[in-house]
Amino acid sequence: MRLFAAIYPPEAAVADLTVRVAELRIADGAHVRLADPAHLHLTLAFLGEVPDDRLVAVESTLGLAAQAFRDDRDSSPRLRLGGGGSFGQGRSTVLWVDVRGETDALDALARLVRDGLRRAGLPHDDDKPFRAHLTIARPGDRVPRADVRADREALHGYAGPDWPADELVLVRSHLGRPARYTRLAAWPL
Repeated sequence: MRLFAAIYPPEAAVADLTVRVAELRIADGAHVRLADPAHLHLTLAFLGEVPDDRLVAVESTLGLAAQAFRDDRDSSPRLRLGGGGSFGQGRSTVLWVDVRGETDALDALARLVRDGLRRAGLPHDDDKPFRAHLTIARPGDRVPRADVRADREALHGYAGPDWPADELVLVRSHLGRPARYTRLAAWPL
């Protein structure tokens, strides 16, 4: 099964962002893949394909990471979505929104998760540095680069509502169109 560890922003933050995304140039692109608001998340670690018999080890590892994170804090970190940018070129162009607020705490949580996965011998994207972001669209090469640049600039002034990152979630992703996500387990932060 294909797994990742994530934090989901609350409905109010997603609704606010959805209004902003609708104002962007890419929202009018005929073949632009906008992210489904119901699936917007911050990926802390992507595990990829994990054998079914390792699911208990994944859940245990994430549970321990969440517990260690809670033990070191008085409250859940406060975050908000704001700003943004793009990465990739051509067909792999992605437009994203930045994460602001107590991002040091988010970085620490990602480290706990990834360190635990490594110690447990579980697969994950340890070779990629953690960079908190929320993907909002995959315009690829289907829209003019000038539109992507304009949208990236438009996102610079965006500041969504403040919210507590109060839950770590283990998610199973199902490839295909549309992509589907199943929440398998969750731990309080």
